[in-house]
Amino acid sequence: MITRRLFAALAVTAALATAACGSGDANDKGVRADGSVDLTQVTLRIGDQKANALQALLDVSGEAKDLPYKLEWAQFTAGPPLLEAINAGSIDLGGVGNAPPVFAAAAKSQIKIVSAYTTGFQGQGIVVPAASAIRDPKELRGKKIAVTKGSSAHYHLLQVLAKNGLSFGDIEPQYLQPADALAALSTGRVDAWAVWDPYVAQAEQQGNRVLVNGEGYVRGDSFYVAGTKALENKASSAAIRDLLLRIARAQAWIKANPEAWAQESSKITGVPYEVTLVAVKRAVYQHHSLDAATIAGEQEVADAFAAADLVPRKVDITEFVDTRFNDRFTA
Repeated sequence: MITRRLFAALAVTAALATAACGSGDANDKGVRADGSVDLTQVTLRIGDQKANALQALLDVSGEAKDLPYKLEWAQFTAGPPLLEAINAGSIDLGGVGNAPPVFAAAAKSQIKIVSAYTTGFQGQGIVVPAASAIRDPKELRGKKIAVTKGSSAHYHLLQVLAKNGLSFGDIEPQYLQPADALAALSTGRVDAWAVWDPYVAQAEQQGNRVLVNGEGYVRGDSFYVAGTKALENKASSAAIRDLLLRIARAQAWIKANPEAWAQESSKITGVPYEVTLVAVKRAVYQHHSLDAATIAGEQEVADAFAAADLVPRKVDITEFVDTRFNDRFTA
């Protein structure tokens, strides 16, 4: 019932956003009368998360210098509210894990997956207190587990349960945002916490342990998602293409300079240096095309949520993918 109420609310949001958006979008002025693009007239509105620290990433790596367009930033606690904002037309682009696009697609949101990159498996974790008697994922039966609804951790948890002979009905999910979930774990109000980096690293730093990470359970892909309105405009689409190239270069830079990144980004994000360093050293950040295997992998995520009745309908992921930027990976 909660899930259906949530999606009903998202449907209302989508309707309001559609009614509110018209031909007066500010990015329309980036297209000249002759059809050419003037990027200096474009403003991209970007959703960011502490887990991704995209604004800090672009600044510290130097990729934010000499931008031919403007960027406006909005901060979010997790992927699901970020995609709600894209659907509502409040922002144009943002990075999320593998599950948020599924929930957005199930709500028929106006979004498209436009870019993919591998983050790896180590940054996904189900965390328990150091003294917990839980030593095997099968022992999660009947436990209270904190997780952010519709997040990559939600899917990781679903897969861990399924591959260990459990269903989602065998646990007591506690839908919490990361800050509240960490507090709940620390005070014993939940038995475990399914989450992603840098929160996994933060929990470990505070003395908790990882019961199981993502290896063998998830593909490790994350995505950049854009609003259909932004993609329909030639100027904002050109700006998105340029920004995706900068993001890929910036992430390559931090893999080559993890200490420098951790030092500088901690000043910006407030995430401790030691936590950031652990998270970035075990991340992969390998950008790749939205090929058939990647799309099929995301379809598996969608099918898993549908089979568990965690979304109200089956989703065809191909309807929510835009491969126009795949040519970045061709010779």
